[in-house]
Amino acid sequence: MNLKDKVILVTGANRGLGLALVEASLAAGAARVYAGARDPAQLSALVVRAEGRVVPLSLDITQQSSLDAAAARASDVSVLFNNAGVLASYSLLTSSSQDIAQDFSTNFFGTFAATKAFLPALERAAIAGPERAALVNVLSVVSLSNLPALGAYSASKAAAFSMTQALRADLAKLDIRVHGVFAGAIDTDMVRAMDMAKTSPVEVARAIVEGVEQGLEDIFPDPMSKSLFNLWREDPKQLERQFAGMSG
Repeated sequence: MNLKDKVILVTGANRGLGLALVEASLAAGAARVYAGARDPAQLSALVVRAEGRVVPLSLDITQQSSLDAAAARASDVSVLFNNAGVLASYSLLTSSSQDIAQDFSTNFFGTFAATKAFLPALERAAIAGPERAALVNVLSVVSLSNLPALGAYSASKAAAFSMTQALRADLAKLDIRVHGVFAGAIDTDMVRAMDMAKTSPVEVARAIVEGVEQGLEDIFPDPMSKSLFNLWREDPKQLERQFAGMSG
C-alpha cells in the first residue's frame, strides 16, 4: 500500500512515536493527517509547520463520546494508526488493580473502541478500490512473551496482539489490511528512565511506514524487536527465560 495521497489518522499524536508517525506519514506523501490527542493545542507548532496538511483532533480513546465526535469529523480516514497507549502498571503482584485496569482500558479496550469508531470510514475507503484502507496497531515485543517487570502492561499488549489477529481475519473480508507493530524500547517519555538501549521514535516511525507500504502484516521496526523476534521464532521458551531474568 502506498501512503501517498492517503488520509491518515494517528492516535496519541502529541509526542513520542505518535508525533513521529505524523511526520513520517507526511514524508510519505499523505494528503492529510488527523493528529489525535487529548489536548490538540499541543500540536499547534506541527500544524503550522505542515502548512495545512495536519488537522488537530481532540481525541481520548477511552471516552466513547470523544471517539464519536472525532469519527464524525474525520469521516474520510483511510489509514488508522492505533498508537495511543499507556504504561501505568508494572509487576502483576505489586501493581494496583486501578493501574492494571488503566493499561487495559487504553491498550486493549481503547484500541478496540477506536477501531470500531473509525471502521465505517475505513470501509468506505476500501470500497473505493484495492489497497485503499489499513489498520495499524502499535503493539510491543512484550506482546509475544511477558516481561515480568512489566507483567501487567505486557498482558494488556498481549491481549491487543490477540485482538489484532482476530481483526485481521474479520477485516480481510472487507479488503482492509491489518498490521501489527511489535516495537522494542523506543526513546520516549514512557521508558526514558529504563536503563536499556533505545531507538529514536523517528527511526521507528519511518520503519513502520515502510512496513505498511511493503504490506508486512507483522512489523518489527527496530534492532531490539528484530533480535527478540528471531529468538522467539527459534524458541519461545528461550525468550520467556530471558525476559524472566530481566525482572530482578
